[in-house]
Amino acid sequence: MAEHNITVERTLKVLLEEKKYPTLKDILITMNPADIAAVFEELGDERIPLLFRLLPKELAAESFVEMEPEQQELLIRGFSDAELHEVLEELYVDDAVDIVEEMPANVVKRILAQADPQMRKDINDILRYPENSAGSMMTTEYVSLRPSMTVSEAITRIRRTGVDKETIYTCYVTEGRKLLGFLTVKDLLLTLDDDERIEDIMDTNVISVSTLTDQEEVAQMLSKYNFLALPVVDSDQRMVGIITFDDAMDVMVDEATEDIELMAGITPSDKTYLRSSPLDLFKHRIPWLMLLMVSATFTGMIITSFESALAAQVTLTAFIPMLMDTGGNSGSQSSVTIIRALSLGELEFADLPRVVWKEIQAAVLCGLALSLACFVKIMLVDRLFLGNSDVSILVSAVVCLTMAMTVLIAKVIGCTLPMCARRLGLDPAVMASPFITTIVDALSLLVYFGIASALLFS
Repeated sequence: MAEHNITVERTLKVLLEEKKYPTLKDILITMNPADIAAVFEELGDERIPLLFRLLPKELAAESFVEMEPEQQELLIRGFSDAELHEVLEELYVDDAVDIVEEMPANVVKRILAQADPQMRKDINDILRYPENSAGSMMTTEYVSLRPSMTVSEAITRIRRTGVDKETIYTCYVTEGRKLLGFLTVKDLLLTLDDDERIEDIMDTNVISVSTLTDQEEVAQMLSKYNFLALPVVDSDQRMVGIITFDDAMDVMVDEATEDIELMAGITPSDKTYLRSSPLDLFKHRIPWLMLLMVSATFTGMIITSFESALAAQVTLTAFIPMLMDTGGNSGSQSSVTIIRALSLGELEFADLPRVVWKEIQAAVLCGLALSLACFVKIMLVDRLFLGNSDVSILVSAVVCLTMAMTVLIAKVIGCTLPMCARRLGLDPAVMASPFITTIVDALSLLVYFGIASALLFS
């Protein structure tokens, strides 16, 4: 796909230079809106307005939705009021809300001024809901049927109003806005009796979410039940909108990106990597680096406090990196596994005892295997091949025992911290590799020097 876009981009550039606008239009109308937006991004800001005006009205609006906020703002500032009104007429409410949320205040004011009264009201209503809630990502454009309608009347209503709806496949049955049931267009088309009432064929087992449900939970529900859309209701069970699967996919991508950034010790950013300046990258990375650097001073303090022990047995120093790295890696394995399970809804805080017990069992097996391998490595490589006579059997025992204890501690911490974070209402990804590594490093040193003091210096 990337190679295809590069070829199209080069072709468009040549046609632009030769001012062959009819040919340009013929190529653009055959493309998917997402591909048009991707190609526009590579062409440069000065060429986007001209190419955008070559697109048919509906395709232009669909491509506009797929563009990056910077390109959208560029176009809006260049639109006449009439052009902006035409684009807004073709947008679904949820897409309009997404655009408004990304624009500066003066651009938002102009958008709302050119939107029709109903869209302006819907946008303002949705913006009142908390960020990242179901209400903030829903659209109010859905097919609503009355229970007393016949199949024939329902199909006629869909034909008349469906052009302005985000999806017509799933229809919702309401009375006084209260959600009673749902059915699909397939149900309507396969019903042999056109006079049969909707209330007789609708499914009353409706799965819905409230306006305050977290967007990540909404995405999980759409994935779990394989729905194309999910109804959103208020506290009185009145239907206020729907969330479609394409919006849920965007949420899943955003949430996964945020978790990856947090797990790497980076403050999440709304910008793509190529759109981020070096200063942006600095701002998002330096706070965590500063925090982790300060927290790592505890490791230095521990080593300093055991200077006398290290001076008496200098060879112990050589094994510190191996023990700390093994502990950090062990903790990261557990934390990543638990964070994924939490994000998929597989685990709750009530499962903590089971999780800890399972990790302890895994830690014992991993610790024994690593300790055995470590003992063989120390005796063969450090003592025999490198000829380090200070590496005795007792030193090997200290290192291997520390290795087993470190793996056990790291895995317990790695599984516990993310679950405690979720319990406290925090993102579990915050308690990932950087924090766990720092904590485990300090604890592994304490264990190491504690065992060494007991076995070597007692």
